[in-house]
Amino acid sequence: MKNILVVEDERIIACDIRNSLERSGYNVPAIVAYGEHAIEKAEALEPDLILMDVMLKGEMSGIEAAEEIYSRFHIPVVYLTAYSDGNTLAKAQQTQPFGYILKPFDEAQLITTIEIALSRHQNEMVMREALAKEKTLRQLKSQFVSRVSHEFRNPLSAIITSTELLVVHGAQINDNKKTEYLNHIKKAATHMTELLGDVLLVGQGEVGKVHLKRAPLNLEQFCKDLTEEVQLCTKNSNPIIFTAQGRCAKQGEDSTSTSNLRCLEKNPANTTTNITSTKEATTQLPILDEKLLQHILTNLLTNAVKYSPNGEPVKFDLFCLQEEAIFRIQDKGIGIPYTDQEELFNEFHRCRNVGKIPGNGLGLSIVKQYVELHGGDISFVSKEGVGTTFIVSIPLK
Repeated sequence: MKNILVVEDERIIACDIRNSLERSGYNVPAIVAYGEHAIEKAEALEPDLILMDVMLKGEMSGIEAAEEIYSRFHIPVVYLTAYSDGNTLAKAQQTQPFGYILKPFDEAQLITTIEIALSRHQNEMVMREALAKEKTLRQLKSQFVSRVSHEFRNPLSAIITSTELLVVHGAQINDNKKTEYLNHIKKAATHMTELLGDVLLVGQGEVGKVHLKRAPLNLEQFCKDLTEEVQLCTKNSNPIIFTAQGRCAKQGEDSTSTSNLRCLEKNPANTTTNITSTKEATTQLPILDEKLLQHILTNLLTNAVKYSPNGEPVKFDLFCLQEEAIFRIQDKGIGIPYTDQEELFNEFHRCRNVGKIPGNGLGLSIVKQYVELHGGDISFVSKEGVGTTFIVSIPLK
């Protein structure tokens, strides 16, 4: 039910208007006779529309009151008046009213004018919101381009500087120094490649090019394989301890398994991945997007290892419930400062305590995007210097 404030200094006319409005399904929360009171009621009641008499008691006219009300509260105003002279109409038109009714008027005219005014106001609100969103998107795009340019500038500078030193002073530089410069170039190029990949992922998500490709997935085996893969790819000697609970596998598979995966070929540090699982038989596999889920969990596991002291275990738990899968990743790393937590999922945001640990601040924004694409949720609990726990819940289709 729409609320309409009536501002009319003739009591009998005001009561007639209220009766007409109520018969047509509108609510009249108040009737006032002064412009100053109209402004107060507009702020307190926030009506959907105001019927305003042009000539009111007191020092403030209806036109002055309407102008202030719309500028402050964006509430549409329809004028009521017995005056039809050009001067009065000109003054009223300057305030851009949503309607103008001359007294005496019939009920049909009143209701029609109100409906047109409400519809026009609704359309203007939609247009205003669209323009505001467009302005925000332009600002975000500009900020994004600026940040990407800045992120690329640093590794490019490293490549250019190292290359110039090799070209200009190559004959005077010993082999160890040459290797050091070449490593700088390789590191910078790798960083740029990773950054470009993340930027492309962000861009695909923003234009709606990322779509779910669901297929049956053995979650427990998937998480086991992923754990081993991440362990092989990380250079830190941090064991990732994986456990699974619930109905995650096909019927007939072993219910309990424990294994130690030694990554001797790719990880000379002799890192061990401890995998322990507990499961119950099931007859149906969940339907999920394996590629996007891999990106989500790989990012979170890699971060947990990257921001933890060497040798400190990372816990990776899978809970398969009836309606959803819950992934929990716990570390005892540097933690997320409280002042950074609200902006953690923003693009290019990096916490103040990461120091020289590599990263571009895009990973978690992409993770959140992919989780929400699944209709899921991501949350975390963290304390600086103690560690961080991320929890991802994804509905099982």
